[in-house]
Amino acid sequence: MPMHNPPHPGEVIRAEIIEAIGLTVTDAAKALGVSRQALSGLLNAKVDLTGDMALRIEKAFGPKLETLMGMQSAFDIFRARQRAGKIIVRRYRSHQPLVSAH
Repeated sequence: MPMHNPPHPGEVIRAEIIEAIGLTVTDAAKALGVSRQALSGLLNAKVDLTGDMALRIEKAFGPKLETLMGMQSAFDIFRARQRAGKIIVRRYRSHQPLVSAH
């Protein structure tokens, strides 16, 4: 079942991990081995969650990479569905079989 308006994963990471533990963005970035700017972009929903960042979060704080990337995927799917009306593509109809009978 598709989610309606799922949150950006960075918003969840901010609330459920960073703020819940009481870390500053600077301290969390140090724990993850990334720049403050890189983490801030994610937490402020300016950049998408990458597999590398999700793995770092798993290693440092526990949430599974698969769960985190699933959140990013749900967010991406929702955004794509919102833009669906602006993407004009006709269904492909072939007059020839896709596989040769030879």
